[in-house]
Amino acid sequence: MEEPIKSFEEFYPFYLKQHSNKICRLLHVIGTTIVLSLAFTALYHNMPKLWIMVPIAGYGFAWVGHFFFEKNKPATFKYPLWSLKSDFKMYFDILSGKLSLDSSKE
Repeated sequence: MEEPIKSFEEFYPFYLKQHSNKICRLLHVIGTTIVLSLAFTALYHNMPKLWIMVPIAGYGFAWVGHFFFEKNKPATFKYPLWSLKSDFKMYFDILSGKLSLDSSKE
């Protein structure tokens, strides 16, 4: 039996290993971009019904990436808050060039 991860600093490298497929990473980037766009639009235009679409867009793209490309179980099932934080960290790390979509280049 695996020992539970005890810190975010320990979790994030695990999270990146669970997201080594470039299509999975791309789907996460697409989903997170849609999530941020929906959240901004919902707030700016005062459209509360759009908030319903936020988890559908985020998890929809991510889970397709995991089930069809990574072929693993999303980390969010076991570590939901660290997974959410890691998703945004990975997103901004990819956009800033700190990470590549292709994990073999890291």
